[in-house]
Amino acid sequence: MHSYLAPLTDPFRRAADPANAAAMQRYMKDIAPFVGLKTPQRRALLKAHIDTYGLPPVAELSGICRSAFAQQEREWHYCAVDLLSRMAKKLGPEHLPLIEEIITTKSWWDTVDLLASNVVGVVLKRHPAEIVPWNERWIVSPDMWLNRTAILFQLKWKADTDADLLFANIRRHAAHKDFFIRKAIGWALRAFAYTDPDQVRDFVARQPLAPLSQREALRNVGH
Repeated sequence: MHSYLAPLTDPFRRAADPANAAAMQRYMKDIAPFVGLKTPQRRALLKAHIDTYGLPPVAELSGICRSAFAQQEREWHYCAVDLLSRMAKKLGPEHLPLIEEIITTKSWWDTVDLLASNVVGVVLKRHPAEIVPWNERWIVSPDMWLNRTAILFQLKWKADTDADLLFANIRRHAAHKDFFIRKAIGWALRAFAYTDPDQVRDFVARQPLAPLSQREALRNVGH
């Protein structure tokens, strides 16, 4: 384990809850075993760790993240995602290959969605010249979780959302059979509808979507 993470081992062990761990593993469809730390507890332990040791140098972040994801328990993976989220404004396009690697390692919605909206979205918004090449790479990827990332990375952009790009990404996967892509389409549209409900209504009226996607898209704006 990376030396930056090692001091978290004992706090995690002391706080371990086998009953929570079993329930969390079932809920997350056995993506990984768990220590049994609920999110507020885990984040409190990570905050105490950061208060003591500080955030790591950006240059060490790749080694720390890979080390975290090399651990079996899911809470270590969450620590890597939380560190990337905390340090997102310090990251640049040179870190996108690392983020892609983490997205495609032990992929499930619990890590992918945070990376898409809190890390990828932050980096690409600060480096708009990188949007087109990375979006194209991910939206055509055979990896469903990269497709989901492309659909979701603008989730928090509000009025800065590139609607044409969002709608083009959705059209590309509107007929996708997987629940997680259909859900992402609806979620992305619902988020943008808070900013521009008329444009979302018009898009949904014109674009055939799965019932799940359509229902999620229009949940807060009506038909």
